[in-house]
Amino acid sequence: MHALVKFRELMLRWTAILVVLTPLFATSAALAQQERIYIAPDDHTDYVWTGDEETYRRAILQMTDYYLDLSDKTAGETKDFQSRWNLDGSIWMWIWENNRDQKQVDRLVARLRDGHFSMPLTFAVSTYGGMPTEAVLRGMYYAGSVERRYGLNFPMAIAMEDQTIPNGLGALWAGAGAKYSWRGVCGCATKMDPIIFQQRPHEIYWWKGPDGSRILMKWYSMHSEFLRTGAYFPGSYLEARDPTAESDISFLKNPSFRANYPYSIYGFFGEGGDNLSTMNDSFLKAARELSRPGREVIVSNEEDFFRDLEKNYGSKLPTVSGSFGNEWDMYSASMQEVSSSVRRATEGLRSAEALETLVSLKQPDYPKQFIGARDRAWTAYGLFWEHDWTADSPTLPRSIRSDWQRRIAHNITSYVDNLSTTSVQALGTLIIRHGAQPRYFVFNSLNWTRTDVADLPYEGPENVHVVDLTTGSSVPSQLSEIKAVNGLPRPVLRILATDIPSVGYKVFEVEPGKSPDFPDMVKAGVDSIDNVNYRLRLNGSGAIQSLIDKKRGEREIAAHIDGRDLNDLGPGEGTVTIKNVGPVSITLQAKSGQPVPHTTEVTLFSQSDRIEIRNEITANFSNVNTWAFSFNIPSPDVWHEEIGAINHARLQPEGDYAASFSRLDWLTLDHFVAMSGSDGVGITLSNSDDAFMKLGHSKITDGKSELDTSTPQISVLAGGQVDGASLGIPSQGGDSYFLQRFALRVQDNFNAASSMRFALEDQNPLVAGRVNGGNAYPETNFSLLTTSNSDALLWALKPSEEGIDKGLVARFWNMSSKSESFTVSVYGGLQKASAITHIETNLRPKPLTSGKLQIRAMPWQLQSFNLSPLLQSSKITFSVTGN
Repeated sequence: MHALVKFRELMLRWTAILVVLTPLFATSAALAQQERIYIAPDDHTDYVWTGDEETYRRAILQMTDYYLDLSDKTAGETKDFQSRWNLDGSIWMWIWENNRDQKQVDRLVARLRDGHFSMPLTFAVSTYGGMPTEAVLRGMYYAGSVERRYGLNFPMAIAMEDQTIPNGLGALWAGAGAKYSWRGVCGCATKMDPIIFQQRPHEIYWWKGPDGSRILMKWYSMHSEFLRTGAYFPGSYLEARDPTAESDISFLKNPSFRANYPYSIYGFFGEGGDNLSTMNDSFLKAARELSRPGREVIVSNEEDFFRDLEKNYGSKLPTVSGSFGNEWDMYSASMQEVSSSVRRATEGLRSAEALETLVSLKQPDYPKQFIGARDRAWTAYGLFWEHDWTADSPTLPRSIRSDWQRRIAHNITSYVDNLSTTSVQALGTLIIRHGAQPRYFVFNSLNWTRTDVADLPYEGPENVHVVDLTTGSSVPSQLSEIKAVNGLPRPVLRILATDIPSVGYKVFEVEPGKSPDFPDMVKAGVDSIDNVNYRLRLNGSGAIQSLIDKKRGEREIAAHIDGRDLNDLGPGEGTVTIKNVGPVSITLQAKSGQPVPHTTEVTLFSQSDRIEIRNEITANFSNVNTWAFSFNIPSPDVWHEEIGAINHARLQPEGDYAASFSRLDWLTLDHFVAMSGSDGVGITLSNSDDAFMKLGHSKITDGKSELDTSTPQISVLAGGQVDGASLGIPSQGGDSYFLQRFALRVQDNFNAASSMRFALEDQNPLVAGRVNGGNAYPETNFSLLTTSNSDALLWALKPSEEGIDKGLVARFWNMSSKSESFTVSVYGGLQKASAITHIETNLRPKPLTSGKLQIRAMPWQLQSFNLSPLLQSSKITFSVTGN
């Protein structure tokens, strides 16, 4: 074998001489004829499945030490035979940084820089179908921090084992800076068998995002015969599970693979599988033993494979786009309230960070108090949807997994709650005020002017009225008792707040004396309520049996399909009562004991076309429950948000779902789903707390999905172990309270921006806080940021991770199927701006026009920018004058 290695090294030197002497013959195409096989070792991280957190901490430290030493030991070998090691997620680097001194950290950084180690942007191996879009990005923030602190670049992102993957994930990865990815699935715990073992249409391709971005994706077909006998198992997450077990790579003779892979550059990645630890030099031995004239076998860091293949074949590769649906993703619904709490917190970041931004512009050190909790939250986003929600470990009880999920969720929810509460209080100390009467700011985190209800945290005399200090006019108000997220009631003074500016506030004053009479625009019957837009009837189980659209010729929107109505948990009886009657809103409440004890509140507003629904399940359950929404909409056409994308819920080529290798009985439901009918009438359903839905009678049979696009019914998953008792957490981990909120709006034909704006308004209520007085912001109203195009939605606004002195981070999503241009204006103007990745690594400066940023967005494109506003300067102040 030693002689063979020497021969190969001689051949390599001779090839190099030929390249120098005859460069005209050394084209990329000619080089590609040399068979190059990249074998990449790693240890697949089944976090809190193979072992608990402490066990994995020790194993990751031990393996990292081993492969750093092996890199040093083989540094003098021929390049192809030097040790390489691929971290399975940036959690490896995070554990290393938190357990080693700076000298040891620098040692790992040096190996990441020279390519002997590689690391993906992704923190852990996650199931993405249940994640909010912003949660995907925050889960990569740690990798962005490493990039900036050490001047590194991480071009890969990965998602393993789960058999499915969402449509927009590649676009989010590309926007974070990724160029490459590889898929290896398990082919286990699946309803996609036997389809999953069939030949895929393409083995490697450009994964095109909805925005036109692309990721070079290696996703080999999984051949079941090699599952049983092969040393190489392409298509799995351990493609080179035993590289020295055979003297040849027999898989390369597989006729179906060869017919579908006309390239001479191959990559077989992954070794450890479900093992806790992998420490050996088998890949070094295999590279030496399997190399021969005409074939290089290279110990790989994975990135080298992609660069080589892109250089030689990139222009010839096919393009693939679309969604493959959900499988393991759905198991997070087995602890639905815990998952809902993380979803709520993610949405709460929008207002909390926008408030933090206003405070930080005047108090630059303000964000420092949150850094530790913030960083824990970002790593928690990388972990909460870790793929072992299957909870079927042979060694750890499910209680270990469920307890761990709760702790990870708490790292997110506690950070957002504290940031929000503290920032509301802090802003109240920065707004100028005069007089003795209570004042409240009402803040809008969205980038358009809003008129909506606001709930002032007021406890005082009842004989009061509320004045808009901007207009000097009284506004409709009512004393109400509403429920907090935890179900506990709290008293509020509910007002109709008009024209709240984009990313800004208006101030309202509570004054003594009876409120002026306002028109009675919301009315209630025994089991019905109506306003200028709708008339609806609620039954005792909380289902809406009738929904009449008054503005569309008294059209009935509700339907009765398979025995279920709108917002229908299932058959049952109960009682209906009227709550919170006033000039702003009115609520019907239903309480029922079947099919599981629950309370439903449905609210109509005097000047809004939103129907607000609050459901509380108040007992533990172990079966699969859904909220059915049955619509009287002929020939329904459905669109919905799946992470990073707005999907047309039909099979390709008409829609966005792959007809093969997909599981489509449960689709992702992020902010909204919208249904339009052949008569031009449709509806948007806003979803605050859940993650998955079923269209009509969609199902999967014998591995093949059937997507029902003809039945106008949407069933939202309220929770349960959808694939049986062996997968997920039984009986909701013991929880007995579940908050699940929705909103409905009847509309004309589907418009993505309109539906998303409706959902964002529903899920981001106006924030009210007490004005205690200061001298930093105007007394009556203020707007920080505006945009010129209603299709461009502000997705996030926050201080830079490195501090407000480094600028603001603004993320915008073009909710249009066309390219759009828009202008971003910031109060006082901008000093400078730059394009950045979604994880805040700088890309390039952006020119300004009269202190404003001009943005060009591709269809459906999400973009991030760093903005430095002049408002940070002490030159801009607000006068303290008035009564």
